[in-house]
Amino acid sequence: MGGKLGKNNTYVVSGGAHGTSYSSKVEEDDRRNSDGSMNFSDEPVYQSAGNRRKSVFAEAYNPEEDDGDDTAVVHPKTDEQRARLQDRVQSCLLFRTLDVQQLAEVLDAMFEHKVKAEEMVIRQGDDGDYFYVIETGSYSALINTDAGPKKVFTYENEGNFGELALLYNMPRAASIKAETAGSLWA
Repeated sequence: MGGKLGKNNTYVVSGGAHGTSYSSKVEEDDRRNSDGSMNFSDEPVYQSAGNRRKSVFAEAYNPEEDDGDDTAVVHPKTDEQRARLQDRVQSCLLFRTLDVQQLAEVLDAMFEHKVKAEEMVIRQGDDGDYFYVIETGSYSALINTDAGPKKVFTYENEGNFGELALLYNMPRAASIKAETAGSLWA
């Protein structure tokens, strides 16, 4: 996408979607001070995004290019474990649109992970390995700051975490610490 100043002070931007060109009138005369310098006082002032969440980018994935020869992973579960897990994933946004067969494949691949109090489940900056669904326990989400770790969220016996690193192939955005003993599904 490129742009240039065209005839009659019209700024032309070309190369948009489907070769579209856009133009807008540059009103230079209105912005000139009496000494000929440009006056940009009506321009918006840039505000630092220090408090805003950072952008997340992902690699492109085309399912049609996937060779599909992956072997399904199955972790055996008792009927009681499967029922508990199915109850927990019903509230997860990531699983709501799965059909019955897809959900069964996801549940088959998950396993129970018992944690102890004060155990670090995820460390900020590590590569993503698992997505976790909480069955029991209290967990704190911590962000590393210059002043030390800062607690930004607490999970109490429900919720899920770890999806961003997996979905976007990025390092872990926060640390998760078990405040009590508990059980996770990974």
